[in-house]
Amino acid sequence: MTAQVLPRDWLDAVTFRNVRKEDLPALEWDGEFSHFRRVYADAFERAQLGYCVLWVADLPEKGIIAQVFIQLICNRKELADGVKRAYLYSFRVHKDFRGQGLGSLMVQHVEQDLIRRGFQFLTLNVAKDNLDALRLYLRLGFHIVAAEPGVWSYVDDKGVRQLVEEPAWRMEKRLY
Repeated sequence: MTAQVLPRDWLDAVTFRNVRKEDLPALEWDGEFSHFRRVYADAFERAQLGYCVLWVADLPEKGIIAQVFIQLICNRKELADGVKRAYLYSFRVHKDFRGQGLGSLMVQHVEQDLIRRGFQFLTLNVAKDNLDALRLYLRLGFHIVAAEPGVWSYVDDKGVRQLVEEPAWRMEKRLY
């Protein structure tokens, strides 16, 4: 995607929708995130089972310009318990569209969906060194509730297990 000057009302043309199977390659953003190919495929399978919800922001003639995944239930009940608490992860806005309100709109869309589902809290982890994201979440009403070691692993697109160490803040927000 090349940077362009967008009309002032471009946000009005964005639609938020659930990920379809044919969207999975587009989540790799021209190879930048191909190492997460298996992660995306696994998340899609969990979404089909009702364990999570995968959202994208779609802009006509541009395609997918943002994504966010919501885990509804997982083995860490303080993150997502399937009843009151859901977990936001894999939130990404394409660099050409950052700082213009899309991320805020996307989180608001997710929150409204979760409220309709009966959830009361939204949790997330943000890397301690990701100050832009931290500022966004604070502005949106999240607050820090704990430090997280941020150690996790995944199998990349080549079948190699990758270890990630990314100290983070766990944040939460009460949904109304």
